Amino acid sequence: MAHYRDPLTKDLFSWEPPKVGLGYSPDVIGRGRLDNKIARIVSHALRDAREDRGLSRAEVAQRISDFLGRAVSESMLNKWSSEGSEDHRIPLDAFVGLVEATGAREALGFVPGEFGLTVVDSEYAEMIWDRLLDDHIEEMQALRQTRAVRRRARR
Repeated sequence: MAHYRDPLTKDLFSWEPPKVGLGYSPDVIGRGRLDNKIARIVSHALRDAREDRGLSRAEVAQRISDFLGRAVSESMLNKWSSEGSEDHRIPLDAFVGLVEATGAREALGFVPGEFGLTVVDSEYAEMIWDRLLDDHIEEMQALRQTRAVRRRARR
């Protein structure tokens, strides 16, 4: 007898934990010089904006211009996203504008990732803080128990 799967029933084994840290995977960033990595991130953010949100580079440039209050052109985006354009690197304020305009929050994880750090959503930061606090409380309770045992042993 054939088994049919109910499309409304969730598969318990298909669950994956939510992505806690923000950042692109190493295959997106790649290897090489820092300026090449940055250009790849800019390029990937622009590609994701086009594919996921239907934003052209001209629209992204306009959004960044509005965010910064200064002109950013499509050709500037093209230069910032080109690994071959060595004289043109995205300024930090424009990088923030790019993240705002494209919604590419993953790009925010790049700089901290270069130092072995991770960017986490504030929702998860609260959970991490709570867990660290619980660990500290457990540590202090264990210390209190150890001191109580020592006091009793001296009597």
